Amino acid sequence: MREAAMSHIQTRCEEAVGTITIDRREHFNSLDVETARDFRRAGLRFARDEAVRAVVLRGSGGVFCSGADLKYVRDGGDLSDLDYLQPEGGGEEAGHGAAFKQILEYLHSAISEIRRVRKPFVAAVDGVAAAAGFGLAMCCDLVFASDRASFEWAYAKTGLTGAESSTFLLPRLVGMRRARDMVLRNLRLDARAALQAGLVNEVLPDEGFDAAVFEEARRLAEGPTQAFGVAKALINRAAGLDGLDVHLDAELEHLTRIADGPEFRAGLASFFDRPRSGSGSGGG
Repeated sequence: MREAAMSHIQTRCEEAVGTITIDRREHFNSLDVETARDFRRAGLRFARDEAVRAVVLRGSGGVFCSGADLKYVRDGGDLSDLDYLQPEGGGEEAGHGAAFKQILEYLHSAISEIRRVRKPFVAAVDGVAAAAGFGLAMCCDLVFASDRASFEWAYAKTGLTGAESSTFLLPRLVGMRRARDMVLRNLRLDARAALQAGLVNEVLPDEGFDAAVFEEARRLAEGPTQAFGVAKALINRAAGLDGLDVHLDAELEHLTRIADGPEFRAGLASFFDRPRSGSGSGGG
């Protein structure tokens, strides 16, 4: 067994199964730039480690991931890391779009690797998966949900356009009509509704959920990894996923532009004015 720890991303490898845990429960497992950077590091490490034959992505404390950390975005991001976005080093003038760009560049790189790598990635969704959490779950090869899981587009709650592969993968998973319905009406699906819609593979009981998902991943790790990898690549090609990277760039461009506009400013203000519902979701 090998273990490693970062600030808010925990990694573990056991029986050829790598596990990546988003561990920022006090912020509903939302993602600031440090967490996104560590997530990318963990994802790439497991993707390229031949001893790891399957990977589980999960969140801690009964929450999968509620999206980008909107407080981090509201506060302007990490000014020490924004100079590359500001030609004259004007970090103090960076807008909300720049803070989102910090986070999304790391997440989009990780998502691209997850889709390309020739080994299975499994999402273990226990609790809310919203905005970025929704996209991270959808980019995995298999999605298992606990009875208490929920899935929410959430971007529109703060006037955003969608990112983290969500606008690319959602219509491929559920069809155009249902995808528009989820986006335009911001439907929040419980685990059973998500199963019926085609967003998840199986719903498992809350009790023993993590162990059950690990067992599924362990069986994958014992399987014919090379054959799985080739089949995954062929399915990707059949579904047009060779265009994912171009689409991720478009998602990043449009979301960061919208994030500098009045609709997001109003949505962000409204988000922090209303009582917290427990999910902390609403963007990125």
